Amino acid sequence: MTLSNLTDTPFKDFVSAEQVDEKSALALINRAEDFKAGQTVHFPEPIYAANLFFENSTRTHTSFEMAERKLGMTVIPFDPAHSSVSKGETLEDTIKTIGAIGVNIAVMRHSKDGYYKELMGAWPTTAIVNAGDGAGQHPSQMMLDLMTIHEEFGHFDGLNIGIVGDLSHSRVARSDMQMLHKLGATLHFAGPQQWYDPSFDRYGDFISVPDLVKQVDVLMLLRVQLERFNADNREAFSKESYHAKYGITDALAKTMKPNAIFMHPAPVNRDVELASDLVDGPRSRIFTQMQNGVFMRMAMLEAVINARHFGEE
Repeated sequence: MTLSNLTDTPFKDFVSAEQVDEKSALALINRAEDFKAGQTVHFPEPIYAANLFFENSTRTHTSFEMAERKLGMTVIPFDPAHSSVSKGETLEDTIKTIGAIGVNIAVMRHSKDGYYKELMGAWPTTAIVNAGDGAGQHPSQMMLDLMTIHEEFGHFDGLNIGIVGDLSHSRVARSDMQMLHKLGATLHFAGPQQWYDPSFDRYGDFISVPDLVKQVDVLMLLRVQLERFNADNREAFSKESYHAKYGITDALAKTMKPNAIFMHPAPVNRDVELASDLVDGPRSRIFTQMQNGVFMRMAMLEAVINARHFGEE
């Protein structure tokens, strides 16, 4: 599948793993690898983007902005804390407003699961790209994770992939498991039982951390999202206890397969999900994921641009 064929896929908005099939996933990976190799693109007419992040973000926000600038897009500043949303404006009216002034693509993160369902089509010439919704979906993280795995192994079919940690709060786990399952990977989950969602059963098995670590090719660690806990659970949480029981210690890492790698959507809580020295060790692909994120987001944005015919004379 060439990039031109991506205009035939449902990327007029890019909001969910459910939009991506095997062919389009591989086409996006190939295009992102082209960008990483130095390919560039030029659009005859200006394209405008606004990044609407209603939750804190370092990696995803700056990665999208870098991707937009590398594509030659004009980025319109948007500060949620000082926007009219703080005065009671609805998200739909915010999209209509930025659409009316000429923004082509709204990249958005919000704490509400599925917020984008109410916004797609709010303004007919403004596309929605989901940069994370609550504990729902994170399609750009999913796609950069796929790119990183493909770069390492060259395939997905038959790989053993473990996802460990705060599963119930993780939009990364939900997006990744859907796509990896489609691509033929075997999935395993581990972590505290109370943080496991039974809906994950259809994608893989739930086993102990030591058993999982021994058999996987890719070990994805998830951040403990204390900000989504209630006050009592935050107070009761112990970093040391979690690391000893569910984290990847130096000793546990020694039981991994020789070519197995670590991944993490970040930010990493060092010595909680993963021993600090392992974050920077030879098995880690955590900062490679961040680098790949720029190129994958370029590919995703370009797919939306092409599907919408933005930037054409």
